[in-house]
Amino acid sequence: QVQLVESGGGSVQAGGSLRLSCTASTRTGSMGWFRQAPGKEREFVAVRNWIGITVYADSVKDRFTISRDNAKNTLYLQMNSLKPEDTAVYYCAAQKASSVLYNLPKLSSDYHYWGQGTQVTVSS
Repeated sequence: QVQLVESGGGSVQAGGSLRLSCTASTRTGSMGWFRQAPGKEREFVAVRNWIGITVYADSVKDRFTISRDNAKNTLYLQMNSLKPEDTAVYYCAAQKASSVLYNLPKLSSDYHYWGQGTQVTVSS
């Protein structure tokens, strides 16, 4: 069973930055980030496939950057210009290594593995 371990969450004021990390216990397919705010459904944030193509939700485009170190099986999310509405639990997700490596899944049901989540709180 693949394990995903996230780190880097915390509290920051609006306009600030945070960097999330997610390390997988072994090689995986495409990896992405989701978030869930209180009382809301989990939503897609960003995804990066094995060959480096990325897709972002409109709400974070131009503020967040997803990157990946394949050698370290680690996914990152650099979050800049944070807004109070970015407050949520952020989850890392990954597809199986046997999945098509250029997939860019945006549905949570397309992922096979999930991290435990890390809280991001942005105050105004």
